[in-house]
Amino acid sequence: MHGVAFAALAVFALAGTSSAFPVADGPHHLQARAAVTLPADALDGQCVSLQLFDGSNNLGYAQRSGSGYAFNTDVTKATAFRLEATALGRYEILDGTAHTYISVFNWLTPGDAYGTRSDFSFTLSGSRYVIKVLETGQLLGKNIASWGAGSSSSTVALATATGCGNADDIDPNVSGTITAGVQNGKIVGLIDMHAHITAGTAFGGQMHCGDAWSTGGVANALTSKCDGHKSLTIGAILENLLGGTSITNSNEHGWKDFTDWPTYNSVLHEQAYFRGIERAYKSGVRVINALLVANRVICNIFPYKDLSCDEMEQIRTQAKYLNDMQDYIDAQSGGAGKGWFRIAKTPADVRSIAAANKLAVLIGVENSELFNCFTGDGAPSCTTSTIDAGLTELVNLGVSGLFPIHKFDNAFGGTKMDPDTTGAFINIGNVKSAGHWFAVENCTSADAVDQPKIGSNADIVNVLALGIIGAPNIDAPTYPTGPVCNTRGLTDLGKYLINAMMKRGLVIHVDHMSYKSASQTLDILEAAKYPGIISEHSWSTYPIINRVLGVGGVVASYPYVPADFIANWKKIKGMSNGASANVAFGLGSDVNGLAVQPPPRADAATNPFKYPFTTLAGTTAGQYVMGTRTMDLNKDGVAEYGLYADWLADNINIAGADGPAFKSALMSSAEAYVSMWEKSRTWKA
Repeated sequence: MHGVAFAALAVFALAGTSSAFPVADGPHHLQARAAVTLPADALDGQCVSLQLFDGSNNLGYAQRSGSGYAFNTDVTKATAFRLEATALGRYEILDGTAHTYISVFNWLTPGDAYGTRSDFSFTLSGSRYVIKVLETGQLLGKNIASWGAGSSSSTVALATATGCGNADDIDPNVSGTITAGVQNGKIVGLIDMHAHITAGTAFGGQMHCGDAWSTGGVANALTSKCDGHKSLTIGAILENLLGGTSITNSNEHGWKDFTDWPTYNSVLHEQAYFRGIERAYKSGVRVINALLVANRVICNIFPYKDLSCDEMEQIRTQAKYLNDMQDYIDAQSGGAGKGWFRIAKTPADVRSIAAANKLAVLIGVENSELFNCFTGDGAPSCTTSTIDAGLTELVNLGVSGLFPIHKFDNAFGGTKMDPDTTGAFINIGNVKSAGHWFAVENCTSADAVDQPKIGSNADIVNVLALGIIGAPNIDAPTYPTGPVCNTRGLTDLGKYLINAMMKRGLVIHVDHMSYKSASQTLDILEAAKYPGIISEHSWSTYPIINRVLGVGGVVASYPYVPADFIANWKKIKGMSNGASANVAFGLGSDVNGLAVQPPPRADAATNPFKYPFTTLAGTTAGQYVMGTRTMDLNKDGVAEYGLYADWLADNINIAGADGPAFKSALMSSAEAYVSMWEKSRTWKA
């Protein structure tokens, strides 16, 4: 993993020629440099010299010598190291651009990339630190005559130094003071009700290229090493099917030039790096609903994986990933609890986080076989006890809401179908999950007229010809050409699930339900006067959305291009129950959710969005720069989550005279969601 790994001869020569001799301990060792004795989780970005001790014996300062490190009693010759946080209390020790690591010969040597041998835990012990190698558990100290694996009494004193370089990073490029998070007792800011910032560990761990964060920093998170996505591989074929990217021109260049991705339609590549999320937060996004996502069938299609395809295991893995992400951002921000990214498990948490002017992150679940309750071959028995145990586990994870049904028919009810080629792909998946092709009928209610056209039999043949998914052993029915509805509604278990969610104050995500399932769900909620329901990313019919608003729920829209996003807001607020949408209207980005993000406006060349700009939060933002690539909304669209800062401001400009009202609705959406959630948690049957 390291370019200088196994430099055995050089390190051994260093050991034989080093002038490293123990020297007397005493006050001279600081030589007017200030000692660093910060808490072990607060050392990120510190530029320090390292003075090593074995018990009370002062070994001297670590000094670069060839491909290793000797000891020197002269602090002015000590090497300056930058500490770069990898987690709370853990750091890389950077020597310029080199990543120091413990070699197999137990000496410290500079390398060219992050690895677990270059990741060190720090524990403060008096005025010194015990530094331990993450992978091996060895303490850093004296190894023969050089810096390497020491003894159980090895400690290190830190003192301020100068001359350290900067670690690779991305600047959100937003300046100024963010609008206060709470004004007159109400949260001020936008909610993204539908984001998948944990997708890096979804679908077996390798179908999605890149991560929202990494212990190894941006170079590891936004890697160029996704071989399963290169031209003509299954990753390139899948991304073409889902996003329309090229199958034959995918060089996978991520960090640092990003010549291949991200693009607005690179749906199998990371589009929400944490610095982009930070840019959006500093520009008005106050709450993100982070949906843990899983699909066993899609996971099994992709041949490369290092994590389970079991959907509930995927959910557990992503919950840990999200908590680790919070810890990582804390570590990058000065210590535990100090980061701007805070997980909220209750409405009170959100209000407290907003009052501190930080980003509140909710936890939701969107998977196709909730509690592994699918109905195809090999399906486990799913009972009311399964539901109760599953909901208890999710509530303990901090989950605030979930999708009862998603993409496939499951034990709880029928799903809303996708159109065209994607719909054909999902239909084949439905056979593998549910054990049957979608059963459809002409929509019997005028309320259901805006259902999609299901993928045709020709589309099914074309998808199977790609060779990425095996043909079902059941012949497909002949489908009509017009809009159709799924014949399936809620099952008895589905009705039990809805009622069980209500008892726990959970938010019901109605999108992706068939018209029958959604209508029956709202029948239950309307009878019970339960407000905890949302339609967040334009996967419900307008009549269903109107009923969601009528019962006290909240709505958001998939982003589209600005003109369509604004038109959707106007249509919804004009409904009979739409007055609340005039007051509050959210975003449902579906970032990292196999969904294309907003492309550049068609008229961007003649009517460009201009930089710098004032964000919805009153801050000033310049262009977002990732590595050597400067992002431009006019050319890139929303290729990365940070560009939602630009896109939202563009929407207000495009809205013209409606701009102030639209901005008010967007910036009131977080309060509307939290208020709805509060009412759901205090609801009584």
